Amino acid sequence: MTTTNVDITADLASSFASFSTDEQLALLWFIYKETGKSITPAAPGASTAAPAIAEGLFSQVLALTHEEQLQVQRDLVEHKNSLISREYGALSDTTKLLFWYLLAQGMDRTEIIPMPGDYSLESGASEWLQQLQPIDQGEQITVLRSIVANMGVDPASSPHDEATGL
Repeated sequence: MTTTNVDITADLASSFASFSTDEQLALLWFIYKETGKSITPAAPGASTAAPAIAEGLFSQVLALTHEEQLQVQRDLVEHKNSLISREYGALSDTTKLLFWYLLAQGMDRTEIIPMPGDYSLESGASEWLQQLQPIDQGEQITVLRSIVANMGVDPASSPHDEATGL
């Protein structure tokens, strides 16, 4: 039986969650750096929900200290019940992709906590990135959209959290 591109994109999207939180964040950064040329046209222009929504959430993160910015990103990956995580969870999948694109641009400008210059991916994450790179640009976007769609907390289906009051 031959493997189809649909299988590859689904496998890449589902296997992404097997990496540690920080490795997932690093992969998102390396995806932006390595395949940013293909993500660039897809993210900003594709959001059918107003890009102002993603920009508003980005502005909330931008106002935080670098340590707090990193914690927000970790909270999104780990589905922590926070206000930003719930706001993110209410976004469309394409707007979520735009939000991560804005974060990566902010990291590039060092407005958002940047990746350490000497950081290198673990071998499994590096292999994952190598599997992503040769697939079609549209399929790369599909993988990335699937990844970011699963982050955050869906406020419509999340039970009340006594600890946070949310």
